[in-house]
Amino acid sequence: MRDPYEVLGVQRDASAAAIKSAYRKLAKKHHPDNNNNDPKSAARFSEVNSANEILGDEVKRKQFDRGEIDAEGKPRFQGFPGGGGRARGASSGGGFEQFNFRGGPGGPGGPGGFGGGGGGFEDILNSMFGGAAGGRGARGGQAFDFDTGGLAADLDLTVSMTVSLEDSVKGVEKRVRLPSGKELNVKVPAGVTSGQQIRLKGQGESAPGHRPGDLLITVSIASHPFFKVDGNDLRVDLPITLYEAVLGGKVRVPTLTGAIELSLPKNTSSGRIFRLKGKGIPKAGGAAGDLFVTTRIVLPDGHDAELEALMEKWRDHRPYHPRSDLG
Repeated sequence: MRDPYEVLGVQRDASAAAIKSAYRKLAKKHHPDNNNNDPKSAARFSEVNSANEILGDEVKRKQFDRGEIDAEGKPRFQGFPGGGGRARGASSGGGFEQFNFRGGPGGPGGPGGFGGGGGGFEDILNSMFGGAAGGRGARGGQAFDFDTGGLAADLDLTVSMTVSLEDSVKGVEKRVRLPSGKELNVKVPAGVTSGQQIRLKGQGESAPGHRPGDLLITVSIASHPFFKVDGNDLRVDLPITLYEAVLGGKVRVPTLTGAIELSLPKNTSSGRIFRLKGKGIPKAGGAAGDLFVTTRIVLPDGHDAELEALMEKWRDHRPYHPRSDLG
């Protein structure tokens, strides 16, 4: 994915407000509902959402600026201590968990042990990485026994993936790039929720003497330019004109499956909520949630002398007091 600053067309020192404004404009411009004849609009829309997922989050933005995560929000690969897979119990100094050696001919301080300057360290490494069975090694006729303290290779690999709200509902196939540079096509099932993990067995890291780990993909859902998620329900603010509010009429309302017409009754106030049953997010094994539409009256831009004159006449001859209950 491209640099998120480049995708949103903002400078690296842009304010949060500037980033939010750029995201809204681009999301509206590239939304698939507004580009039915452009097959590439969905990809551009997804790219804009992914960029906002990084720059719209203060913590992730700082991580990206410091080079801790890439443009897709994935941790940058730094390698592992000593090469190979990570190990549970690794010490803060970067080495493996400390081993407790028992007494005996090959123990510390004994003949051939570490205290005596003899061999044995190679046998320990062989045991750790599959070269000697049972945690015992022998060299030059001197044996030793050691306690691993529960050492087990942790070869599972976790990466993150961001999908759009629409893709989370209908399912999608996306390409994921692993820290190693390997890329995989991953099928995201319909109905996936934010924070859910997809497990791909055997696609994690590998180390000698161990089965390959699994790849765990944590899914997050990008914020939508106008829908707000409320469980399985959706909420959207619907701008309407002053004359639509007064006279009523049919207006188009966006849904996850395409725009539909809503009949506004006469004298519809700003803030009135309409419920569209079954137009929310589908539930697993059940009916979909609902879409709640809140009307917002929007006045025309600029100075309109005729409208002002009409409102003055209305104020003088038809006064009313909507705030009377507030005291």
